[in-house]
Amino acid sequence: MDLLDVMNVLPFTGSEWLLIELGIALAYIVFGVAGFGTALVAGPILILCLPLSKIIPLLVLLDFVAAFGNWLPARRDVARPELLRLLPCMALGCIAGVMFLLNLKSDLLLLLMGIFISAYALYSLALKVRPTQVAAGWSIPTGVVGGLFGAMFGSGGFLYALYLNARLPKEAARATQSALISCSTVVRLSLFVIAGVYADGALLLLAVCLLPAMALGLWIGRRVTHKLSREAFVRLVTWLVLASGVALIARYLSA
Repeated sequence: MDLLDVMNVLPFTGSEWLLIELGIALAYIVFGVAGFGTALVAGPILILCLPLSKIIPLLVLLDFVAAFGNWLPARRDVARPELLRLLPCMALGCIAGVMFLLNLKSDLLLLLMGIFISAYALYSLALKVRPTQVAAGWSIPTGVVGGLFGAMFGSGGFLYALYLNARLPKEAARATQSALISCSTVVRLSLFVIAGVYADGALLLLAVCLLPAMALGLWIGRRVTHKLSREAFVRLVTWLVLASGVALIARYLSA
């Protein structure tokens, strides 16, 4: 397919292409640092050029590639007991999230999610002494609610990050979270394929065109992460969680 064919299938102006590429690069810088947050970062930018019904399936494609790329080199660091605890709960949450997404109005849930995230992040930032480890039982609500939010809003990774960073060393937490995100995106990707979202090939082509911007963002994010201590990394993730909560509230208010 030559450039003219691409322009016919994806009829964006030059400024729209620049905006989309910038939004993807910024989103995957955050993903490279924290392992989540693409929908919350890229969504408010891409909505200027694409409908939300196209943005989430597009980011699911890119998230799968990014999460698999993060997981593959670090697969030996994956904490399998934590992964096995979270996966069944996440699957249940995804099923419930799809049901809610198809049958309920999600605007109020979006607001409540934003308030919850922001309040938790502020509480965590205010703590002077942090617990070294949370109980394994927290994997149940973390997995269920993370799967629920991931299916409904494309943004459940912050809960996995909070739980895993309180249970594991930095590298193990990142590797396990990447494995979880990969599993989550496989479920959502399958649902979008069944629904025929990618049938015309336009989103697949757009995702291919955005791979360089995604790769650049991931490279920058990983370089930042390697220079941080575990404590600084956890604190940065908490700040990103707070930003995610504020973004959700802003999305609700602007709707």
